[in-house]
Amino acid sequence: MSAARPGTAGATRTCPHCKATILESASVCPACRGHLRYDDAAIARAKTAIHPLQIEGTITPPDGETIFEYSMVLSIRNDRGEEIVRQVIGVGALQPDEKRTFSVQVEMTEATGAKAKRRH
Repeated sequence: MSAARPGTAGATRTCPHCKATILESASVCPACRGHLRYDDAAIARAKTAIHPLQIEGTITPPDGETIFEYSMVLSIRNDRGEEIVRQVIGVGALQPDEKRTFSVQVEMTEATGAKAKRRH
């Protein structure tokens, strides 16, 4: 969980459906897509979401009969280049005739409330 206090921008909680760590402000869990709240403010926030980063790529093993293994690793760095999160998202193996497609999407919504303003 985040060090941010409940009610502040960036505060987290656990999804009651899948137990993923999610933003406290989320109305839908980004992991399992379970609905968490139905208030008008949450619905309006979800409609204004932006996606400043979207990447999709497909991998296939080189020609031949060799089986290849893969690991998908996600790393997030702050503005000083320090790694703040590093997680293995998935692992697996590819047979010579298989392929896998990976998608990464970052969703941003405006933090709301008095505690969401940047303090100087």
